[in-house]
Amino acid sequence: MSRFTDTMYANARTSTKGLNTGEPGAPVRHTWAQVHDRARRVAGGLAAAGVGPGDAVAVLAGAPVEIAPTAQGIWMRGASLTMVHQPTPRTDLVRWAEETTAVVAMISAKAVVVSDPFLAAAPVLAELGMTVLTIESLLAADPIAPLPTFDDDVALMQLTSGSTGSPKAVQITHANIVANAEAMTVGCDFDLETDVIVSWLPCFHDMGMTGYLTVPMLYGAELVKVTPMDFLTDILLWPKLIAKYRGTMTAAPNFAYNLLAKRLRRQATPGDFDLSSLRWALSGAEQVDPLDVEDLCAAGAPFGLRREAIIPAYGMAETTVAVSFSECGGGMVVDEVDADLLALLHRAVPASKGHTRRLVTLGRPLNGLELRVVDEDGAELPARGVGVIEVRGEPVTKGYTTVAGFIAAQNDRGWYDTGDLGYLTETGEVVVCGRLKDVIIMAGRNIYPTDIERAACRVSGVRPGCAVAVRLDAGLSRETFAVAVECKDFRDADQVRRVERQVAHEVFAEVDVRPRNVVVLEPGMIPKTPSGKLRRAHALSLVS
Repeated sequence: MSRFTDTMYANARTSTKGLNTGEPGAPVRHTWAQVHDRARRVAGGLAAAGVGPGDAVAVLAGAPVEIAPTAQGIWMRGASLTMVHQPTPRTDLVRWAEETTAVVAMISAKAVVVSDPFLAAAPVLAELGMTVLTIESLLAADPIAPLPTFDDDVALMQLTSGSTGSPKAVQITHANIVANAEAMTVGCDFDLETDVIVSWLPCFHDMGMTGYLTVPMLYGAELVKVTPMDFLTDILLWPKLIAKYRGTMTAAPNFAYNLLAKRLRRQATPGDFDLSSLRWALSGAEQVDPLDVEDLCAAGAPFGLRREAIIPAYGMAETTVAVSFSECGGGMVVDEVDADLLALLHRAVPASKGHTRRLVTLGRPLNGLELRVVDEDGAELPARGVGVIEVRGEPVTKGYTTVAGFIAAQNDRGWYDTGDLGYLTETGEVVVCGRLKDVIIMAGRNIYPTDIERAACRVSGVRPGCAVAVRLDAGLSRETFAVAVECKDFRDADQVRRVERQVAHEVFAEVDVRPRNVVVLEPGMIPKTPSGKLRRAHALSLVS
């Protein structure tokens, strides 16, 4: 039998905690027992639609109050859940419909479950031949008992961040979830009685769906969950909810903490809210910038935010969610290394003078996970040798569902190649330098796009987090790069020339190489994934 579903259902019957949703306009709280009862109705509706063991169900919904019982109801039927990427006001709906159709076909979805604010998509999806069910109709069904499930059943097919056109979904089993959940609760010193989790992360992303909905539902933890649109509409809603509910745990990508720091400085006054309850603010899903963390700590201090609460982390959907956390209560630890030796010799040599690079350590691997760093020949590297990071263990997926069928993620010894370049410190701490496919190689030097982008964002007028370094002439002897930035003054020729010159200057000062060209774009032009990560490969057409 599945420990995942057995534990979830047992905790639903005994937990006094619940799911708080609907903020800020219409807050409502459901106990996990009430969520479970609603899930039994969803299961009844799915059974009437013919959904059963081994089937796949796609879900397009925005409200956590509906997503939680829908997910649990799908698992009650022995089926798997795929959260479809959600359209935004800037989304090309024709392209989105094509991509959604490709996803539904790839997973051979038995049905697509739709709810607000995406009900307008229901007839479009139905016209494409899909079985479309609304969450409202499912909740109106008679409740039924859960079917037996098993550890090796697939619970989630998590779309990867770059899933567009030719999608790919990570197969996450019941056993994967339990293994990673147990490791995470140990790693963060989780206390079911006192911890309160606050999250706005999207449920189509692994950290938002698995880490900050599925795992709290598994254990019956107190959870406050709003939508990304709620957050983007009012950045300060996040600290307001932490203060209101005395939140102890939260998580977000680096860019969101950057936005929060700016809003705290510009729009908030000490005394507006109290962040002293927060003990665990995980920063993951993209590379952690030490300057941004330091800025957040300075901006948050007048509101009670403690420096030691910031927890840099490393993870990915292929490991269910998490690979490593910084030590609980230890705050951010920076590893400062010689930038030239890092680029030329691929060695992270500690240094405090001259041309250095500050990299954030991301903790040791969680229980049940092993991590190693290998060179281009697959040989394991010693501490501070920079190479490709590989992981293996119980939380690691067996593979992917793709248009071409199943593709294994592990080699014959169980190792998963993350595609990330990094190293281990002498104490076994993980440090990530960048993505292997994005690294720019010039005269034998590794130049990391994140360094270029960080330098470009220092220029006045460049929108925070809206700079992208694009690799040109990849694989040739003389690789180079271009930089694209967004600026609200993109129509002002004088301002554009100033930004171009200053970006080139800042980039040269940072990496000792000039970009081939700098392009200033209208806000919103730089392509990003639905979860906010830069799509560097997709940006090539903007600079060519």
